Amino acid sequence: MQYLPFVLVLLVAIEHMYILVLEMFLWTRQRTLKVFGITKEEAEKTKVMAANQGLYNGFLSAGLLWGLVHPQPDIGLQVQIFFLCCVITAAVYGSITVKKSILLVQGLPAVLALISVLV
Repeated sequence: MQYLPFVLVLLVAIEHMYILVLEMFLWTRQRTLKVFGITKEEAEKTKVMAANQGLYNGFLSAGLLWGLVHPQPDIGLQVQIFFLCCVITAAVYGSITVKKSILLVQGLPAVLALISVLV
C-alpha cells in the first residue's frame, strides 16, 4: 500500500463528509454562514437545497472511501480515479458558477490526490 495516495484520497473524502455535515445539519449556524459567505436569510431560504447538495457531497465521500477499502486493489483504484474526477469536475463548475475559491479549496486537494494515485 502506498501511503501518500491513501492519505490524500482520505483527506478529500473527509473534506466532503465535513461539507455534508455543514450543508445538511449546520446550514443556518453562524460558522457555516461565514464559511459559505451567506446571510442568515439566504441560509433559511436555501436550507433544503443545501441539504440536497450535502447529500451529493456525502456520495462523493462514500465513493472515495469505497475506493480506499475495496478488496480488489485494481477496482479500488478505478473507483478512486472516478470519484476524484467527479470532485474535480464539481470544483471547476462551482468555481465558475458560485465562487472562485472552490477550485482551490475542493479542486486542488482532489487534483493532488489524483496525481498521487496515478503516479
